Amino acid sequence: MEVLLGFGPSIFSCPLSTCQSKRRYFNLRPRASLNEGNDSFYQAAIERASLRLRESHSPDPLLIDPYVGCLLPSTTMEDMNQQLHPYCLATKFIDDKLLETMQSSDGLKQAVLLTDGLDTRPYRLNWPTSTLIFDICPTQVFRGAIQKLQDAGAKIPRGCMSFHVPSESFDIENVLRSKGFSGTRPSIWVFQGFPVVNLASFKDILSVVSNLAMKGCLFLGEIPVWLAETEVADLPATKTWLDNLFMSYGFRVKAIEYDEVARNLSKDSARRSSGVGTSILFVAEHLRFSDDQMETWRSEFQRIEEEGDEEGFEEL
Repeated sequence: MEVLLGFGPSIFSCPLSTCQSKRRYFNLRPRASLNEGNDSFYQAAIERASLRLRESHSPDPLLIDPYVGCLLPSTTMEDMNQQLHPYCLATKFIDDKLLETMQSSDGLKQAVLLTDGLDTRPYRLNWPTSTLIFDICPTQVFRGAIQKLQDAGAKIPRGCMSFHVPSESFDIENVLRSKGFSGTRPSIWVFQGFPVVNLASFKDILSVVSNLAMKGCLFLGEIPVWLAETEVADLPATKTWLDNLFMSYGFRVKAIEYDEVARNLSKDSARRSSGVGTSILFVAEHLRFSDDQMETWRSEFQRIEEEGDEEGFEEL
């Protein structure tokens, strides 16, 4: 089990745990090997990391990623457009929302990151003490990145722990539980950069989050706009599609306009560029109870009923 301790400054879903005979297992691997030579998912991860590096070196950076440089070729900064990219706006929004929620919510000590393997949030964010960070991402990318990050001196914040969860895992829910995740404790989930191949694979992700997250937990991030079953330019139809998709898994979702994020940060509107591609930024609240919550309550109700039966027998 790959665990990092802090000492310094097509996917799957599972039904309720009571329906073991009907349990289904899904694989998070995007039906294609991830390698540094010609894999499009890996190249997209490199491009996202390059955008963070460029933003970190801009005159007035939205965010600073002190470790991303070690993950990239030395020529990455050449010929990069200096206009603000929507990915950087989304990253800043997600960072702020993630930390604000964790710092303002009692008992929220679990963060699950669905990433591309080059995400540096476990190292660069100021996580609250005792936070458990679960990074679900492709193993091959993660192993190459973790060595470079450790060589660069990157450390998990003191008192926190980070766990790598291979996206290739046969049963992601049980892997998370085996590494300490609990569906009876609050959690927050982030989706950015995780490779998806089609809408069905993202639906499997929604199912996993819905099964594991307690009622009231947040799921936020950005998804590729091509997942939407609408025309890209039809914003009302896209929002309706998003509402229906998330509600079918028990989430109330809000689409966040990139221009709104830019205005709130006193920045010009983000450039809609090629490369990383146009995405939908969202924040969703889970409205259902997790499987673990339901199982705990079933066990408690069963215990109460059995105690009641025993008391009735003694009276007779």
